[in-house]
Amino acid sequence: MTHEHDANTPHDEPTSSTVRVTSSSLNSAFSSRTRGDQPYVSPALVAGAAWAWRIILLAVVAFLLFQVVTYLKVVVVPVALALLFTVLLQPMDRFLHTTLRFPRSLSAVTSVLALIAALATLITVAGQQIASGITELSDRAVQGVNELISWAQRDPLNLDLSQIDAYWNDLLDAAQNQSGALVSGALSVTSTIGHVIAGALIAIFCTIFFLIDGRKIWTWIVGLLPRHVRERTHQAGRRGIVTLSAYVRTQILVAFIDSIGIGVGAALIGLPLVVPLAALVFVGAFIPFVGAIITGAVAVLVALVVKGWVWALVMLGIVLLVQQIEGNVLQPFLMGRAVAIHPVAVLLTVSAGTVLAGIVGAIFAVPIVAVANTIILYLNGHDKFPELGFDDRLPMKPTGRKAIMVTSATRYVVSPQDTPGSGQQATLIDYSARVGETFEKLFGRFNARQTEGPTATQSTEPPAEELTTQAPEPPANEPRGGQ
Repeated sequence: MTHEHDANTPHDEPTSSTVRVTSSSLNSAFSSRTRGDQPYVSPALVAGAAWAWRIILLAVVAFLLFQVVTYLKVVVVPVALALLFTVLLQPMDRFLHTTLRFPRSLSAVTSVLALIAALATLITVAGQQIASGITELSDRAVQGVNELISWAQRDPLNLDLSQIDAYWNDLLDAAQNQSGALVSGALSVTSTIGHVIAGALIAIFCTIFFLIDGRKIWTWIVGLLPRHVRERTHQAGRRGIVTLSAYVRTQILVAFIDSIGIGVGAALIGLPLVVPLAALVFVGAFIPFVGAIITGAVAVLVALVVKGWVWALVMLGIVLLVQQIEGNVLQPFLMGRAVAIHPVAVLLTVSAGTVLAGIVGAIFAVPIVAVANTIILYLNGHDKFPELGFDDRLPMKPTGRKAIMVTSATRYVVSPQDTPGSGQQATLIDYSARVGETFEKLFGRFNARQTEGPTATQSTEPPAEELTTQAPEPPANEPRGGQ
């Protein structure tokens, strides 16, 4: 039965009521609103408090971690240097191992020895240049000081020679007052040298073993994590290593170009100690911004002492030109998107690293931030290196009952030509196929026993030989044959 709506039937007009809302009524409503016995708390305040205690907890953890790293700096810093040396020597090690057919250990040792030889050659040449040119530089420095004193006696300073002598005596008195600190610093040189030697040995051995067993070490580290995060951690680590490799190789190339440019400029204007200045610029280039400023200032100061203020201005122009080419051409072209960090972030990172850990923090601050940036972006869904793909995977070893069954299966996989009477030992062959088949069989039998119930799994059956020789016992209530 259907009901049709009569078009002639008039519709009921909807009733509407108007409520006037004022600010006072809203304030009274929100102030009187409660959740049970608790007063109303703004959701923004709840969210802020939730974030606050988490941020405080992360800050405490970071502080404790920093304290541990600072306490173990004799070990942590050499391991970090070994990681940088490893990504630097990987191309050479790969060439020796794959092209020249060197054994893995020999290629790693050869690469490390080549690096040590290069550093020793650079230090030797720079030391010889310093030893030969220090006399000339000291004579020029004394001459420059005398010129400075004579200039101070003229306008606009008009200093008296007695005043200059008084200032010089005050400087000597201050140095004598600090003699205790200087002596204590000299006495601590022995322990510092011991730490440097120990750190150098740790860095060398870690570099060798990172080149030989780096993959195994990384697999072991990732294997300590839960299974559901291992693959993502591995892929993020791959991208972090690519970023670190790009940073290290680019910094070395940029430092080499900077040292060549400033060294050639210093040689053209006739400065002494050209090789030490170039070596200093090469080392200082590993500290972004700050290192370039300090090494450039040293070059300008040497030009001022040796050649005067005109050639010092020329040297300053050379330094600025080289640094502009580095910052505007080399850095963007060579690093590209591998180390995509804004210059402001780089400056703040270097400053924070210097405050926290001195020169070591200034060196390691930028690569740490670059690698962390790549890893965090990947974990949040932004892959900076999609061309790497996901084909490189870590082997996931089975755990628990499955690991026991696979281990048992591998012990009984023998080659077809091995017979029991031949006396040959069982060999593991075709692991991927044989172990997989054996595991499937064992796992299938295990599942079948699980489905039979507890009585079937706990029952013990006699061997097959006993089943054929022994007759079943008759029931107790039946008479035996013949009775």
